[in-house]
Amino acid sequence: MSIKSDKWIRRMAQEHGMIEPFVERQVRGEQDSRVISFGVSSYGYDVRCADEFKVFTNINSATVDPKNFDEGSFVDIKSDVCIIPPNSFALARTVEYFRIPRDVLTICLGKSTYARCGIIVNVTPLEPEWEGHVTLEFSNTTTLPAKIYANEGVAQMLFLQSDEECEVSYKDRGGKYQGQRGVTLPRT
Repeated sequence: MSIKSDKWIRRMAQEHGMIEPFVERQVRGEQDSRVISFGVSSYGYDVRCADEFKVFTNINSATVDPKNFDEGSFVDIKSDVCIIPPNSFALARTVEYFRIPRDVLTICLGKSTYARCGIIVNVTPLEPEWEGHVTLEFSNTTTLPAKIYANEGVAQMLFLQSDEECEVSYKDRGGKYQGQRGVTLPRT
């Protein structure tokens, strides 16, 4: 397996629609506007989150159960920013839609800008031949409210290419999150 460079990422996005919409260079804030970077980096792609958020709330004193998830545990917010309560979490989705090649494993990692503020992005694999918007999980580990910005960089995708294709891909298995659009809650 080898990690893929900016050249490979550009080629796969342009020729195979691996990332849509695709930003072929890293966009950074200019002197007058501070933007958390997104787009192609040296060995990855910095994704943005859309302006759709589901913020966890425990007003119903529910138990979090992935086999019987209570959608009432979230408040839906559509905004350019999302305030995550202390010691809580929120879900969002990427602006970008991904189509992962059969010989590639993609790993989603948090950006250090948010990590330095106590906001952790769950490490998430995108399996071979998975496609969809990535549902992102943000944990606010601080005792203060934390802010996430829509349409700015929130996580980085790393692409690992194998020397051979996998025997059974996510698509072959009929994975439950295949083709997801929008913020997707747990499924069993």
